[in-house]
Amino acid sequence: MSKKLMKLLAVLLALTMVAAACGDDDEATTDVPADEPADEPVDEPVDEPVDEPADEPVEVDALVAAFDSNGDGTVTIGVAAAGPRDDNGYYQSLVNFAETFSADNNFAPPIVSDNIGPAEAAQSISDLAQQGVDILMVGASEIAEPLADLTEEFPDIFWYCNCGAGFSELPGLAQATDWGAAIHYSAGVAMGAVLQEQGSTSSVFLGCCDINFEQEAYNATVFGLQSVDASFTMEYVGTGDFEFDFDNAANATAALTNAQANGATLAYAYLGGALDPVGQLGADEGMAVFAAGPADICDRDIAWTGGVVFDGGTYASQALRLIIDGDLAEGSTYQFPTEPGLNGAVLCDASADAQAVVDGAFGLIASFDEALYGELGAISGAAYGG
Repeated sequence: MSKKLMKLLAVLLALTMVAAACGDDDEATTDVPADEPADEPVDEPVDEPVDEPADEPVEVDALVAAFDSNGDGTVTIGVAAAGPRDDNGYYQSLVNFAETFSADNNFAPPIVSDNIGPAEAAQSISDLAQQGVDILMVGASEIAEPLADLTEEFPDIFWYCNCGAGFSELPGLAQATDWGAAIHYSAGVAMGAVLQEQGSTSSVFLGCCDINFEQEAYNATVFGLQSVDASFTMEYVGTGDFEFDFDNAANATAALTNAQANGATLAYAYLGGALDPVGQLGADEGMAVFAAGPADICDRDIAWTGGVVFDGGTYASQALRLIIDGDLAEGSTYQFPTEPGLNGAVLCDASADAQAVVDGAFGLIASFDEALYGELGAISGAAYGG
């Protein structure tokens, strides 16, 4: 068990004991001893400090006690993002969480380093670690390779990786993952329900460069799509000029226009910085468009048809609760389930029939259907080489 987690559990235990003692005092007021003066109120607080803030959240005190590694009385979160912090998609969701969480708890503003590529990840994350951060959140597995060295070089920092595709366990790293195949199976089913209502059969998957986690996402989406109707098709189109280039709006919008000319009526933007340009163009052209990542996609200005949710901010908020509860420690990995409200497919303004189809997909996942899990396991295995 890490030093930080031991400190956190000690703080929470002490706070629990104090709360229990206070509860016992309240109960004791119901039985007044016979020799107690009748005019003395038995439930009046004794020597209560008048200057102690009554509204200070206990959880904040516990977090500061556990994670304030430099003793400055606050918690500073660092965020290492593989793409632009303002992409309005997957990368920004983690940044937004860190900013909101820090502001809500009167912590120091987070320090963000974005557009980090794999080649410069070691230097960029090291530079970030040296700026007085107490918790360092790494936003993607593609920039996680240097963590084996960095977690040892900066052991006082609590290291967390939102490693959706999974990363080797390290003694100094707490990480959260999800199952891309199950998430995208639900997505494919949702897209199939939309194609059914359109009376169409053709769709396009706009990605980057055929990386292994893209292969898993694409093949699981096609599987879900064709589970609705075997005649449905989806073409994969890479839009990046280099590996991990999910931000090329010019290439992505050109690919969308070409796909529409070839008969596609639905597009899935598995993109970062190019997400909104594709969504806006698709909506303007009357196509059904799905976004990758954000949980709030249906509340945005662009008329998205739906989304495939794997929101870094939502995951981070859940992960912090797991850390506080002792269920996620350095050296361990937590895999988020695939379930509505957390991740997977969401339809905006769905018809009752389309929503029923999506609900059925989530129900099949939740039932641990043997045939489904076998197919999804094979898709993941093929993508990651076994």
